[in-house]
Amino acid sequence: MPTADVSFNQDIRPLLSSRCFACHGPDPESREAGLRLDQAHGDEGAIGIAIEPGSIDDSELWNRITTDDESMRMPPADSHLKPFSKKEQQLIRAWIESGANYEDFWAFAPPQRPKTPVVKDKHWSEQPIDLFVLRKLEANGLSPAEEADPRTLVRRVTFDLTGLPPSRDEVRHFAEAYRKSPEIAWEQLVDDLIARPQFGEHMARYWLDLVRFADTNGMHKDFYRNHVAYRDWVIRAFNENLRYDDFLRYQLAGDLYPEPSKDQWIASGFHRLHLIIDRGTALPEESHVKNVLDRVTSVGTAFMGLTVQCAQCHDHKFDPITQKDFFALYGFFNNIDADPETNPRKTVAGLQEPIVRFPTKEQQRELDRLDAQLAQSNDQLQRLTASIESMAMQTKSKASLDAKNRENAVGIEPNADEPAKPEDGKQEDGALAKLKKEQTVLEKRIKELNLQRDAIERSVEKVMVMKEREDVRETFVLIRGQYDAPGEKVDRDVPGFLPPLKKSSQVASRMDLAEWFVAPENPLTARVAVNRFWQSFFGVGLVKTSEDFGNQGEVPSHPELLDELAVSFVKSGWDVKALVKQIAMSKTYRQASHGSPEQFKADPENRLLARGPRYRLDAEMIRDQILMTSGLLSTKMHGPSVKPPQPDGLWEAVSMTGERYVPDSGESIYRRSIYTFWKRAMPPPQMTILNAPIRDACIARRERTNTPSQALLLLNESEYLLAARHLAQTTLAEPRKQRLQFAWETVTAKLPDEQEREIIENLLIDLTHYYQQHPDLANDLCRDLTLDTAKAKAELAAWTVICNTLYNLDITKTKD
Repeated sequence: MPTADVSFNQDIRPLLSSRCFACHGPDPESREAGLRLDQAHGDEGAIGIAIEPGSIDDSELWNRITTDDESMRMPPADSHLKPFSKKEQQLIRAWIESGANYEDFWAFAPPQRPKTPVVKDKHWSEQPIDLFVLRKLEANGLSPAEEADPRTLVRRVTFDLTGLPPSRDEVRHFAEAYRKSPEIAWEQLVDDLIARPQFGEHMARYWLDLVRFADTNGMHKDFYRNHVAYRDWVIRAFNENLRYDDFLRYQLAGDLYPEPSKDQWIASGFHRLHLIIDRGTALPEESHVKNVLDRVTSVGTAFMGLTVQCAQCHDHKFDPITQKDFFALYGFFNNIDADPETNPRKTVAGLQEPIVRFPTKEQQRELDRLDAQLAQSNDQLQRLTASIESMAMQTKSKASLDAKNRENAVGIEPNADEPAKPEDGKQEDGALAKLKKEQTVLEKRIKELNLQRDAIERSVEKVMVMKEREDVRETFVLIRGQYDAPGEKVDRDVPGFLPPLKKSSQVASRMDLAEWFVAPENPLTARVAVNRFWQSFFGVGLVKTSEDFGNQGEVPSHPELLDELAVSFVKSGWDVKALVKQIAMSKTYRQASHGSPEQFKADPENRLLARGPRYRLDAEMIRDQILMTSGLLSTKMHGPSVKPPQPDGLWEAVSMTGERYVPDSGESIYRRSIYTFWKRAMPPPQMTILNAPIRDACIARRERTNTPSQALLLLNESEYLLAARHLAQTTLAEPRKQRLQFAWETVTAKLPDEQEREIIENLLIDLTHYYQQHPDLANDLCRDLTLDTAKAKAELAAWTVICNTLYNLDITKTKD
């Protein structure tokens, strides 16, 4: 094996990290034999202890991984780790014999723009993405696949940029434009899709997974928590192409701007998305620590692409993050001026303090008017009440004095049966009654004014935000991560192996942290971001483990391409839409996705990018596609989360308060899936069955499984059957000979071939006959509709099943 082909970062470090770093890595508490294999030099460095560059015979590492003596072999048998394979041993041998050169870890060095690759095929493309991909293909004796056909391309890119399928008219228009001028047609299509408002809805969905967005607390009673404003801001941010560095700043420190804008306030709600427990369920101190730990974890995953939470209880076993580093980072999020738990009595409409109000000019004008009237009325009431109290006291004193005078009159005995005649007094239980009547009228007016004010105040937009305490809370290393075991005091800071933090004052702020993240020397932020955008197009990132860029993560399939994209992203002004367009315009993305069985076996995840992306659509895309192609999808954007129809008793198993799932009605139930109400204790089954996360943790990439329950869902979900019936009604309005092509093209963006047409036509004949013979079943599929004849019902029932069949085809559920 040529030694030049062996790279420590690409080939050796992953092997050592997976087998050796747990005992011979960064964590001194678990380190054994005084040996660090993650670094070359130092007191416990590998060179001179376990590795002798150029000599395998003198390298204990080589002897230990190849010995037949199980008592000496590394990794040891009781570690339950696989021994090094022959191929892996040969890689390590070649590396040692070539000099055992250690390299700085690729993810922790600032990205540098690489040289333009030299390739053999000068004609395929001149775009940087394509050149880096082509160079690797050529090095592996491969060539790019041919470009996908126009119908496949328009469907693929429309899904990738809007999360929705193209309409029949859009497919046909693009196919015609592509026939005349492919490049111009393609660029115009990409530009059009990026400009659509659905672009923001689709891109926001990936971000909401990452920041574990949900509509409920997710713990104990799982109370409603209103984060609608944050979701709507994320959608707007992508549609307005907010610079990614500002997108980060606003979320990390939006509340710390001198005069925060509405968007900056809302974005700071990022820090309020964590799970939160109910008051009285745990100790407040414990709840506070859990909340802060969750914030640190979310920042580590979303912006650093590191498992920083692994250093919560001890130094990280695989990455150079110490426990002190972790709590220095923890300090930035340890100072929120908020209760650590949900107090239902203080929660209004799912909003928990601190919150910020955003009244419109009209609302504020009306509130000011009502406040003035209330102030005047309350002042009048105060004076009136004082007068009543004074008059009542005077009347009482006078009556008491009169009675006493009568008792003391000489020679006159008071007659208890004789009524008193207080003429003056009558003029006075009369003046007092008048004042009390005025008091009642005034109190009623104040009550009415308060009701009017409350109604307006309820309509005022309010958002949950981040807010700092005036007095900075001290931060301590928590021994073994326990909330009640404080150890060494630490100051706010960033991990020591990364570029230093620049402080704007004596105590570092979250704004300082935000600026550190977007500084040119930060090696992670841009790489992590562009990798996730790449993942949204190809199904897998250039770094597969998009949540972990550390030693336990996978190395990049194309490291120089990742750096090229990261550097160009920053130089573009962190322009998200420009990055997205760059990926979509590449020839790499436009390749056909088919290949031979041998090609799929050799590279099942398409890491070499020798073909176009092909994988099952996400749950939201499948549901939204069905609603759109059926003609039911609502285009209404933003606003409250909605509850589509679901089986009765959906929440019974998880509700501790007797809360019931009550579906919405009308247009709301046909809104895009991004607006679906997300209860953490019981997320929408339509979504989770198809691998959507429950949103109790930060998820940077979804898994894709293939289970029977998924097929059962798509075949039997009542919402999808209703959509199929709606499409069937539309199809029946077409000329008879065009119906099959209309339905097929509407759902798949393609045209059926002869075999497909024959199969569906035969199925239609069988179904029509079946429903004619079973009118009760046809009636069931046609319920709530008024149809004149049994024949019409059988025909609609048959076409409903045909449309449902189309929704369950592999080409419908798969991005090709």
